Amino acid sequence: MSIWASGAPYDRYVGRWSRPVARTFVEWLGQADGGAWLDVGCGTGALSATILREAAPAEVVGIDASQGFVEYVRTQVQDRRASFEVADAQALPFDAGRFDCAVSGLVLNFIPQPERALAEMARTVRSDGTVALYLWDYAEGMQMMRHFWDAAAALDPNAVPLDEGRRFPICQPEPLAQLFRDAGLAQVEVRAIDEPTVFRDFEDYWSPFLGAQGPAPSYVTSLTETARAALRERLRATLPTAADGAIRLTTRAWAARGLRT
Repeated sequence: MSIWASGAPYDRYVGRWSRPVARTFVEWLGQADGGAWLDVGCGTGALSATILREAAPAEVVGIDASQGFVEYVRTQVQDRRASFEVADAQALPFDAGRFDCAVSGLVLNFIPQPERALAEMARTVRSDGTVALYLWDYAEGMQMMRHFWDAAAALDPNAVPLDEGRRFPICQPEPLAQLFRDAGLAQVEVRAIDEPTVFRDFEDYWSPFLGAQGPAPSYVTSLTETARAALRERLRATLPTAADGAIRLTTRAWAARGLRT
């Protein structure tokens, strides 16, 4: 199964945590009512739904490379102002200046040529239009994944190069800001967005990793039953668990924005 094929398991994995980040992100952008928005890599629709709810847009167009995700988001976001289609972020099928704001959530690091995708986002917004996105701080602040990869690496050297904190140096403030500047965007800003991620018990934390949607869940699926059980028990022993069984973590995303000149 592709790691980007099925919307419901991905939503259980990180979609639920991306929603509060999306809300803060949209508020930060402060766009005027009635705008045309493009959501690049719309996934399961967390960001598109937030724009529709919080930003009073005239329209939201979402694109994703995954047919499965597009089919899923069409069932989840049913609003006459919204439309979703399969497309390549590196070759967006829209005229220059088509949108007031082009955004993306938790996607850019997975695109083979992120600089090309950002240039395409900039091309599709009007002069003085906004280009903005956010990415997980895999190296440190996204604690759900940080605990996972630390436990996996302690048991399996083959897990080390799979760690998103190692794989995606772009998901840090200065590399992200530089990417925006290289795309010719002006007034570039980067900020952290921190949100709580509270799991009611260990199973609430562990079960989303069994859905095979995303790098960490795909790694879990690749393990033998014995290795999977060892990873599960190491996480159970090392996660900060309260007396009531809850696991209270936090997540951080780095958000960036700039204007097309």
